[in-house]
Amino acid sequence: MSITRLLIEYDGTRFGGWARQPSGERSVQGEIEAALGTLLRREISLTVAGRTDRGVHAWGQVASYVGEPARLRGLNALLPPDIAALACDQAPDGFDARHAALSRTYCYRILARRTPGAFSQQRMFWWPRGIDFPALEACAVALRGQHDFTAFTPSGSSYRYFRRTVLDAHWESYGDELQFWIEADSFLRHMNRILIGTMLEVSSGRRPIEAFIELLAGRPRSDAGVTAPAHGLYLAAVSYPTTATDTIATSP
Repeated sequence: MSITRLLIEYDGTRFGGWARQPSGERSVQGEIEAALGTLLRREISLTVAGRTDRGVHAWGQVASYVGEPARLRGLNALLPPDIAALACDQAPDGFDARHAALSRTYCYRILARRTPGAFSQQRMFWWPRGIDFPALEACAVALRGQHDFTAFTPSGSSYRYFRRTVLDAHWESYGDELQFWIEADSFLRHMNRILIGTMLEVSSGRRPIEAFIELLAGRPRSDAGVTAPAHGLYLAAVSYPTTATDTIATSP
């Protein structure tokens, strides 16, 4: 049977996360599966490239399901306004949105100014303190390569393997907006948000860069910084082998 690939963007503000919630709370997966089920007249189960948490957004989420593609216009007509299907097409045989992925790219957006933003309350993390941009860049350089990220995921998690390979990490500045971009083979839960909280401590002079680098050797979670809020985080892109599908998304 054919496999269909979906490229999706969504505003995570009013969702309990990507995955269906046992409580019945609204989820991105639940909304899309319901819309597809109506269109295709059968139950649909999605496999996703990255299970985003409550409040996390996506510009380039990828999901797959067994079956024929749905009509894009019809799908978007059934989806709520905070989800948009950007593409819905047949994928190569055996394609799986999660297991076929080579890497995922996330972007974290920060509003770095003294006054809050009227239009960015649920889109960017407001940081009214000073920023040492070279210190942030030094942290990003240190992240590249393979490291043990035990310090950057909640204690007591079910992970057995904490090493991840960061293919790229860098900061960009656009006036009052700072963006942290990171691409890795996979991510631990809350990894990006704890990285942001810890790097901002380095930027504000509360933690030296040497201490940040030491965290990458498998230090305990208690040694790292606070967890930054979810609403600044975006799943930007998922990369696949060229024989399958490459997806690229950039900030709007």
